[in-house]
Amino acid sequence: MLLNWILVFTGSLAVLLVAAQYFTNAAEGAGQLLKLPSFVTGIFIVGIGTSLPELVTALVSVSSGHAEIVAGNLVGSNISNLFLIVGTTALLNRRTIELGKRYLMIDLHYLLGAALVFYLFFQEGVLTWREGAFLLVIFVVYSLYLLKAGNEDEPEAVPETMPSWGKILLILGLAGVGIYFGADYTVLSITKIAEILEIPSSIIALTILSLGTTLPELAVNYFSVKKGKASLAIGNVMGSCIFNLLVIPGVASWAGNLTASGQVLSLALPMLVVASAFFYLLAQDKRISAWEGALFLILYFIFMFKTAGLI
Repeated sequence: MLLNWILVFTGSLAVLLVAAQYFTNAAEGAGQLLKLPSFVTGIFIVGIGTSLPELVTALVSVSSGHAEIVAGNLVGSNISNLFLIVGTTALLNRRTIELGKRYLMIDLHYLLGAALVFYLFFQEGVLTWREGAFLLVIFVVYSLYLLKAGNEDEPEAVPETMPSWGKILLILGLAGVGIYFGADYTVLSITKIAEILEIPSSIIALTILSLGTTLPELAVNYFSVKKGKASLAIGNVMGSCIFNLLVIPGVASWAGNLTASGQVLSLALPMLVVASAFFYLLAQDKRISAWEGALFLILYFIFMFKTAGLI
């Protein structure tokens, strides 16, 4: 029985991630057709696209009465983004990543501010729709700034082999269906595995699910580094984190109150603020070295081992 649900979880998560990858590629193509700058594409389009697994999983979780999964997944995903993904990106790049965009610091401010607001709203274990609406307002302000700042940069050239709008919209639609059903069965399998093992589903969401739904960011960043676009990879991380902290809980809270307890509140939530502040401080010189990336990875594994009770 347990093996069956583990297979369902693995398969549904695979469908979720593959569909999200197709959605992200199509969304990035749409950004190129709209002639948006690469950094804006990384934060606003690719960052949002790679967060779709978390968004759909959150909506399905709340609708099915398992709201506790949402907080664990969001917090765990952001910690994975900031420590695992940034660390891996820095090591893969091998040389120092230069973050010289003039509006980078404002993105960092929004990242840290989003983490602090999320912490303040969730520290008592419940996030209501009113607090969710406030999170959405912050994201709208951030989006308006991003679009305005992006218009000041030179747009990306549209490749000659760019697919048509019709093909992009078709891929977006089919990928959206795959994301929905993948998320639905992922949530169902998590709850069943938690029942069989008699452990909180939020812990599975904080560890296994959050790591799984972070794979799109890891894949996007890997190929970005290979193409020599490490700054795009870091933009993807920031965009994904800000989207996770503002839009996902903001939207999901309208389907019902989000809840959290146990290790999510006592360990993961404070670690989220620490990870955001640490990333903010290390990025002040607008560069991330491979050595700093190694430190990020060490901190990530310490957090995972602590969550699993291994240390």
